[in-house]
Amino acid sequence: MADSDSYLKWAAGLLDQLPAGWTSTLAVVRTPIVPSLGQIAAAVSGTRSAEADPPAVVSARALRRLAERVRPDAILLACTGPVVDVLVSDVFDGLSPRPALVSGLPGISIPATEKAWLYRGGCDLFVVHSGREVEEFGRIGKELGAAGSMALARLPYLDHGGRAGNTGDRLVFPPALAAPAPATPGAAQVPPVKRRVVFATQAKVPKRREERESILLSLARLADDRPDLDVVVKLRALEHERQTHNERHHYERLWRSLAETGAVRPGAVRFAAGAMHEHLAEAAAFVTVSSTAALEAIAGEVPLLILSDFGVSAEMINLVFEDSECLGTLEDLARGDFRQPAAAWCDANYFHDPAASDWVTRLGTLVEDARAGRLGPVRPLLAGPEHAAARRRARLRVEVPPNVLRAGYRTARRMRRYLKALG
Repeated sequence: MADSDSYLKWAAGLLDQLPAGWTSTLAVVRTPIVPSLGQIAAAVSGTRSAEADPPAVVSARALRRLAERVRPDAILLACTGPVVDVLVSDVFDGLSPRPALVSGLPGISIPATEKAWLYRGGCDLFVVHSGREVEEFGRIGKELGAAGSMALARLPYLDHGGRAGNTGDRLVFPPALAAPAPATPGAAQVPPVKRRVVFATQAKVPKRREERESILLSLARLADDRPDLDVVVKLRALEHERQTHNERHHYERLWRSLAETGAVRPGAVRFAAGAMHEHLAEAAAFVTVSSTAALEAIAGEVPLLILSDFGVSAEMINLVFEDSECLGTLEDLARGDFRQPAAAWCDANYFHDPAASDWVTRLGTLVEDARAGRLGPVRPLLAGPEHAAARRRARLRVEVPPNVLRAGYRTARRMRRYLKALG
């Protein structure tokens, strides 16, 4: 089960890695960040889940009833941390026979954080996607006393591209987008050259409005200098849609503001949603501040640029790209100067030999233990009374319809402002 667009995409991809003969059911737990129908379709695009009916959006109570009826061997909790914790500790508590509980993180997770483990401490298996992540999260788990173990999986999004695994060879990408050569009369027809430049947005970074506007201005410069290019801002969510993290300054809204002041030419770039792998299939180049889609671009052998103007740090979620040889600036973007990743970096980060992935093997062992009744009681890390209030709030997120919950939050905020004014 998943609770947002990014986790749903991850869950659908992971399910495709299961052996033939295993059966699965995919659902979306209803929370305030529940994806729209369009986001659901984009998330499962390219997976086997797209061939069936769209995953149902259900309440936590309905998930409990489903688990009691189906009696699964394992449950994949592809959800944000607080939702994982409340599902493990409350919603699925006492299931008999107890299924194996699996969770993880849906993208780049360097540096590893204690918080991610605390919420998932009641799970039997914690899935991440590089040897470095396994090592860092494994160390944190031991320090916290987590009962679950680490597992390595290849990021499922990478299988849409043509890079099945690092061969040790450097990819040959042009250092900059070349302008199209003039047609030669009588020359043989050649396939059309891809001309799309894709900018993948990230809800969390950069945070400041002026930083986001500077990216749009560089994209506009590229589009004006190179009218042969199709410059696309790939949105995770339209303005009215929700996503895993709130986005205060939506790029489409910022573009309209810049166009109204004459800072950019209306129509110079276009905005689009949909499945990332479909955009990358038409891409000549890719740019982002921080996005797992950068790995999809590498898998598809698309030249890329990771913007470093706003810093390279844990806060910018781009620390992992140090030494990748993909870091560059807004000026590089405006010039159409894109990069290729270093082969050694690929080996160490996400493009490991597929044979090294062990999550399915570890899950198979847990399933055998579940069927034999050998799994012990769930031991969440957030079990003390000091965590009770936070868990009650998380329970509300999975039980109360989102529109009702948002109305309640608005009322509570108004009441606090009213009481503050009285005081």
